[in-house]
Amino acid sequence: MTDMMLILAAILVAAVLLIQLALRFRTPVTHRWRRRQACVMCDQLQGRDRGQPRSLIYARLRAMDPLAFEELVIEAFARRGHRVVRSKCYSGVDGEVVMSGERLLLQMKRYHSAVRPEHVHAFANVCAARKVRGLFIHAGRTGNTSRVILSETPHIVIVSGEWLVDLLTGAPFAPRWERPMRRIGA
Repeated sequence: MTDMMLILAAILVAAVLLIQLALRFRTPVTHRWRRRQACVMCDQLQGRDRGQPRSLIYARLRAMDPLAFEELVIEAFARRGHRVVRSKCYSGVDGEVVMSGERLLLQMKRYHSAVRPEHVHAFANVCAARKVRGLFIHAGRTGNTSRVILSETPHIVIVSGEWLVDLLTGAPFAPRWERPMRRIGA
């Protein structure tokens, strides 16, 4: 009887260890769900729903989970053949993309209203500190204060409105920089 109990205890311990290992090295369910939602939305926007009115596309974007919106933008860049890197922790940057050989930082926000200027300013500071250009991508409105911040920071481009829809639907997309790269950190 004691041999049987020892065998059962060993099996139980092994099962618990295997379950812990499996849970430790897997992508969380909520993250997988967001990535799946982003892939489905990307398929739709680049396929059957590509011709939808932009206002309807925007309504769909604003109804998305904010983290799924981030995944959608990263997925759109990846489908264009760009190398993308997802941020693993919060560092003021949601990801990176390499476009035309240049590494760009990404900050994505799924706003319902106007962009918060402090978010634009914080992202501009991160880009300046790393001496890299950045794309601030959002589904809200760009207010006057944010535009003033942008006029003072030549290394940030805001992608919203028509540019955002073009990016997500697979239409031609290329950020237009106001000033050359050498101005970063000046």
